[in-house]
Amino acid sequence: MKHPLLPLLLILALAACLLAGSPLRAQGRQKNVVLIVADDQGRELGCYGDRVIRTPHLDRLAAEGTRFEYAFTAVSSCSPSRAALLSGLHTHSNGMYGLQHATHKQTSQAWVRGLPNLLVAAGYRTCSIGKYHVAPEESYHFDTYANEGIMGSRSTVRMAENAEKWIRSESGKPFFLYFCFTDPHRAAKGFANDRPYPGIEEVKYDPARIPVPEFLPDRPEVRQDLAEYYQSVSRLDQGVGRLMQALKDTGHLDDTLVVYLSDNGIPFPGAKTNLYDPGIRLPLIVRAPDQKTRGVVSQAMVSWVDIAPTLLEYTGAKGPEYPLQGRSFLSVLSQTDPPGWDEVYGSHQFHEITMYYPMRMVRTRRYKYLLNLAHPLPFPAAEDLYNSPTWQGILQRGDARIGKRATEAFLHRPRHELYDLQADPQELVNLAEKKEYAEVLAGLQAKLKTWQQTTKDPWLLKYTHE
Repeated sequence: MKHPLLPLLLILALAACLLAGSPLRAQGRQKNVVLIVADDQGRELGCYGDRVIRTPHLDRLAAEGTRFEYAFTAVSSCSPSRAALLSGLHTHSNGMYGLQHATHKQTSQAWVRGLPNLLVAAGYRTCSIGKYHVAPEESYHFDTYANEGIMGSRSTVRMAENAEKWIRSESGKPFFLYFCFTDPHRAAKGFANDRPYPGIEEVKYDPARIPVPEFLPDRPEVRQDLAEYYQSVSRLDQGVGRLMQALKDTGHLDDTLVVYLSDNGIPFPGAKTNLYDPGIRLPLIVRAPDQKTRGVVSQAMVSWVDIAPTLLEYTGAKGPEYPLQGRSFLSVLSQTDPPGWDEVYGSHQFHEITMYYPMRMVRTRRYKYLLNLAHPLPFPAAEDLYNSPTWQGILQRGDARIGKRATEAFLHRPRHELYDLQADPQELVNLAEKKEYAEVLAGLQAKLKTWQQTTKDPWLLKYTHE
């Protein structure tokens, strides 16, 4: 026989859970967002098949959500990539042509309304922790910048502790947390592994065991360089783990959409600042509270301009008065191979202000077409890459090849590059002049030009003026 007080006891128990911040509080009430951005990280993660690196927290995040196999930044440069993330617009459209800081001084157009602004208008409170690196602040304004004691955004556990303190500071309103490491960007020397960080266990790697990517030379200094990079990735992984614990401890693990990605490829020649795959094909892990299937490996081709539309759909926030250039992938999170997600586009203007090298790209499942709009110029090297042990070794030896690519081909590129990615995943054999690929080339060129017209690309003038 049922106890006569059972209904009342259940009601009291539920009320106690809600007041205590239990995950029950989340159901049907808040839709929080955490966007985690690594700096210069490639796909070197355990969940992406790297058997040497230790990234247990990111691997767990992938097991609890969706890992995208074909995720691409819109541009392989820090500030432009972040502006594309936060605006839903390609770099040549939003105006963030290059780096924001110091003498580079690039900035989005004043009319851009970024994600934090749109979410504030929808009733969200917003916080930025770590690397910001976009402008103007009015276009990407956060209520709070919680950067106390984070040691250049490399004290990753302290960053997560700041996040927990901010999350607890006000209850009742949904939140958007923009959580950005500096790891694994290069430091003035190495990868900032020369000092301790509170709460971080140093994870060191044997250079002899490091897998050297095919686009790099297998040399001792390259292996040591990569070992330092791996250590930096393991440091950020511990920050991710502490942040996920903070969500759990505050009762928000099950009402928060968590998105993890990197702004551009690894800080090595052939990756960062390039539109070759090592520069643009990056990790993307999404954990949605109401996701029907966990541990999904998605084959959908998605771009960083898709992030803002996805977060707007999840939160129900209204977009800007102008159209965004990406689309939400929220509805396909549980699908392994959804139809209609088969191409992405990319652009590049600058990195540092001295590095003018405009490029446009369309990539399908099989082919990639690159248009090098200033191809008579030699391809420029970013300062941190130029000063790295890897690049200095190449220069000092006068290497004829950088990995499998000829050094001459890397530095001096033709106007048109076409690659069959099935037969040539390293993008080494340019098919643009091959007669048997003329139809493929023409089709991709038409796609690219239409996209440039749709996105109001200022560099369209190159078709008629040169």
